[in-house]
Amino acid sequence: MIMVNFQRLLDTTMVPRLPTIESQTSEDILVLDKSNLTALERRKMNRKRLPEWFKTSLPVGKAQERFNEARNNVREHGLNTVCEEARCPNIHDCWGRGTATFMVAGEVCTRGCKFCAVGTVKNPEKLNKDEPRELADAIRRMDLDYAVITVVNRDDLEDGGANHYRDCIISVKNTTPNVGLELLCSDLDGNLKALNMLLDELPIKVFAHNVECVRRLDSKVRDPRASFSQSLKILSEARKLRPDIKIKTSIMVGLGENDDEVIEAMKELRNIGVDMITLGQYLQPSIKHLPVSRFPNPSQFAKYDYEARKMGFSAVASGPLVRSSYRAGLQWEESEGRGRVSTLDKNGSAISNVLYEGQFGN
Repeated sequence: MIMVNFQRLLDTTMVPRLPTIESQTSEDILVLDKSNLTALERRKMNRKRLPEWFKTSLPVGKAQERFNEARNNVREHGLNTVCEEARCPNIHDCWGRGTATFMVAGEVCTRGCKFCAVGTVKNPEKLNKDEPRELADAIRRMDLDYAVITVVNRDDLEDGGANHYRDCIISVKNTTPNVGLELLCSDLDGNLKALNMLLDELPIKVFAHNVECVRRLDSKVRDPRASFSQSLKILSEARKLRPDIKIKTSIMVGLGENDDEVIEAMKELRNIGVDMITLGQYLQPSIKHLPVSRFPNPSQFAKYDYEARKMGFSAVASGPLVRSSYRAGLQWEESEGRGRVSTLDKNGSAISNVLYEGQFGN
């Protein structure tokens, strides 16, 4: 397995969009008098550098062949994936395993969360009626085993986009019946009727919705229309509506929380029936976004893993480079009792507590 520096990977191989932290330049270092700098310039100089443990890996063998095939299909047919556009550090890992993530309902969002680089508009363009077919074709061409369908918030629509999301999922399933599907959904502005319609016999293995941060940081991190409480309501209702599927969420750290708050958030999520959880490091998309408050070290991510499993989550992925769709297909398999996704490959981005055996308990 070839190890790659994450910052260099971002600089040379990905489309500029989501998370990155720029290293200081020589010009930054030479500036001694900060009194004449603008607020943005000062924020840029104060940005934290990536810790030395931010490394990812490139696949080899059959995984490399499968990644190359997926990449060639994407480029040849002009397909769009969140994996590339969001500069995900795990793209080689996931594509090499036959998993990819796609975003539907547009490229701009009706909300303005302070951690996110997706563009914000009040009135986005109308939904693309051909998108369900185009999405199904893209997944077929990439020959995927598992696909994550994620969405932007569409508060401009009465149902929050639920009907469109449903059409996309059904179109994919009709085209590629054997592909496993995961829906990473918005909170639909709290519309439980729309959620009920969306999930009614929807052919998915996992329904996911991200709480993003701990409860205390809602007003600092998320758009005013979003909240931890509203996210809990959506996740809880999804659990009641579809006891046959897995319910999943994700938390970012480095936004100003402390470790006790992370543990408390996990407890609340587990208490309402969330099965699967991912925990990863927040990275500042630009100097205009929220700064990173801290970089928990790998052992702390291992402790999150330990605490989550002790609470009864059936699948956990915790690590600095973990994202909400990290090894999504393997994580679903883990939730079904087929082994730990985080320990299937020691070079993966997730940090398992078994690597720190005896440090946190039995």
